Amino acid sequence: MIKTNFNNTSKFSPSIVESTEQSTIAFLPEKNFYKIEYEKYEKSRQLIVNDIKERIEQILLPLNSNAVVSARIKNFESFFFKHIRLLKAGDNTPKITDLLGIRIICPFIEDISAAEQLINKNFKVKEKEKKGHATFKEFGYESTHILIKIPDEITEERGEAGIDIVEIQIRTILQDAWAEVEHELVYKAEFSPFDEPMKRKLAAVNASLSLADIIFQEIRSYQRKYSKEMDKRRESFFQKIEESTDKLLFSEEQNEKIGIPDISNINNISVYSENASIDDLLVNALSAHNQNRFNDAINQYSKILELKPDNTICSLIYKHRGMANFACSCYNEAIDDFNNAFALDNKSYKAVYYRGVVHSVLKIFSSAIDDYTLSLSINPYQSFCLFRRAQAYYHIGDYPQALSDCENSLALEPGNKSAVKFRDLLHEKLKM
Repeated sequence: MIKTNFNNTSKFSPSIVESTEQSTIAFLPEKNFYKIEYEKYEKSRQLIVNDIKERIEQILLPLNSNAVVSARIKNFESFFFKHIRLLKAGDNTPKITDLLGIRIICPFIEDISAAEQLINKNFKVKEKEKKGHATFKEFGYESTHILIKIPDEITEERGEAGIDIVEIQIRTILQDAWAEVEHELVYKAEFSPFDEPMKRKLAAVNASLSLADIIFQEIRSYQRKYSKEMDKRRESFFQKIEESTDKLLFSEEQNEKIGIPDISNINNISVYSENASIDDLLVNALSAHNQNRFNDAINQYSKILELKPDNTICSLIYKHRGMANFACSCYNEAIDDFNNAFALDNKSYKAVYYRGVVHSVLKIFSSAIDDYTLSLSINPYQSFCLFRRAQAYYHIGDYPQALSDCENSLALEPGNKSAVKFRDLLHEKLKM
């Protein structure tokens, strides 16, 4: 543990304390001496703690979620109160390690260990402690406390601080909320609640906050898994679109039939469980979808629809099932699913866009144009939809309108190489 310059026990005032057995001399600290020592480093401490705060904010940028960093200097009264408290507890040489403090508040439990690793990597760690009191007596909270050495380059620039360490506390939002309330109710209070009902109430609050943190983390983990599966599904779906539509523009064999993927070896056994939640079924379905087990994915999506969720969820599931049907070239079934998705949610511009893609693959270009136009009326900022409508106009011979849509698509997404290539093709057609 690191001592501060305030732990000098030579500056004390004698006081006579009478005892039934004998008289003893107790040495009491002189408050004014400590105040002078405290104020000597006040300005440099503020600069140092601000520098470290800014450095930590930069260090934590790689985290998946936004952590809030704050800095504080323990004021003199709090410092002296803690010094006296430690003396009363029998510590003759109190060591105040949290004079300079940084607090990192993370949204999720998983962020704590990630933040801790980044601190370890970028600072010289002197001490580390996981605090989590379990007894009623302490009414504790969980928190990670790390003592770091003030970097030499900061001390050289800002001056001495009378101490060479900074305490960093890392907590979740809920852990911090509990710590703040506990500090007021227990730590700073003149008494602690001893009656059992009060103890049980405090324990229940603490347990509820801990459970909430765990649930938030579970939701976060589910979202990450769901997002990962969704990204894979979108990638495979858009690849299928490109293979099905772009070849009509750039391949000499424009009438080539779009082949049905070989799914003869696919295991179509459903993993549906009577106790499975909609979330579980959806992740299972997306996972099967991403593994090209399209029939299994379609079965999972159908099981979700049998549970009759609300219209918004049903629309989403119909859209996913339509994409799975499209992936295995079941085009009529895909159109039916996209129809149902849009009927349940008339703001689902992606459902009508996907329906337009199917119509394009089936070379029903007038219907495709109608679908793309409807989708763009709901959300006009779709470069991919403008690009696909441009292709459909091309196939019905409307080259000026195709060029207009292509230019608008490139305005939204200049890096689309396929759109650039298509624009060149249109220039040729129009002899521009």
